Amino acid sequence: MKGRMGNPLHLKSLNHISHLCRSVKESIDFYQDVLGFVPIRRPGSFNFDGAWLFGFGIGIHLLQSEDPEKMPKKREINPKDNHISFQCESMGAVEKKLKDLGIQHVRALVEEGGVQVEQLFFHDPDGFMIEICNCDNLPVIPLVGEIARSCSSLNLQTMQQMQPVLQPERAV
Repeated sequence: MKGRMGNPLHLKSLNHISHLCRSVKESIDFYQDVLGFVPIRRPGSFNFDGAWLFGFGIGIHLLQSEDPEKMPKKREINPKDNHISFQCESMGAVEKKLKDLGIQHVRALVEEGGVQVEQLFFHDPDGFMIEICNCDNLPVIPLVGEIARSCSSLNLQTMQQMQPVLQPERAV
């Protein structure tokens, strides 16, 4: 794409992520008991089984698989796989809770310019990977401009103000 523009779709925020589940009940229990999400009302006009949960400013929509036995089984925890990441207040408390719950996890450490970010990766009941980190330690540094911020204090409007608006290249 030539000539990138700030916010062409006028996006405001991430609303939700959606997961196919072997068991909506088992997934609700996991997201509620492990991550602290709260079940919320789901439109009654849907003609399929599922549940909506909300927490930390985003929704998680769980959809019952029509053929749960054909869903891929859990696999090795690979930090390079698709995942959603949550920041936490205490990595020690998170790791202790995961151990107490018997949830297998993998630890990783990212180091950049003397800043260390701890990461814990684990799967939900359907094998979708979740990362918990103290990523707020790592500044978000735009490729253009000089302002650096942490993830939690950065917002779309700030990023747009820092990006130059480029006009599409014109043929000469």
